[in-house]
Amino acid sequence: MVYLSTPLELDLKLSDDDFLSLCSKHRDLKFERNINGDLMIMSPMGGLTSKRNADLIYQLNAWNRKYKLGIIFDSSGGFKLPNGSDRSPDASFVMMDKWDNLTNEEKERFLPLCPDFLVELRSPSDNLAKIQEKMREYMDNGAKLGWLIDPNRKIIEIYRPCQAVEILESPLNIKGEEILPNFTLDLTEIW
Repeated sequence: MVYLSTPLELDLKLSDDDFLSLCSKHRDLKFERNINGDLMIMSPMGGLTSKRNADLIYQLNAWNRKYKLGIIFDSSGGFKLPNGSDRSPDASFVMMDKWDNLTNEEKERFLPLCPDFLVELRSPSDNLAKIQEKMREYMDNGAKLGWLIDPNRKIIEIYRPCQAVEILESPLNIKGEEILPNFTLDLTEIW
């Protein structure tokens, strides 16, 4: 069964190895799988969204090079969540102890864990309800902090485990709390 939405969703059942092979063969596409194993093909980002994401990754990397508390991943980094979903947030962070506990083989595949921190940067084609559902999925699978950044509405939704979503309107910056100590994301290039 194939049905169109944004992103394109396909009801295909692939093993983890088949899914990894598909992703490796089609590096120009971004794939995710939900808890039911449904394959989602994400559309490429437009120039403005890509620019925003590059700035986000740059700021996270600069902070992490100074403090060396973990590993930063861009949107091509895949995670095999505890519930079985395969997800690729736009930016993410895994604490060093979790990274160090992975084997080299695990590091070469979709990482078998949930990131400690993640960001989803909403592009104009993203369905808000679906991306909010994905944010809740991350929290349910062990993420400690998540930001859904919606540049068009100039809103940041802050997700924390077992807490109501906090909404910030047009902030100039946002702090990384205990998960990313001393990190402040400057939003001037993202808005």
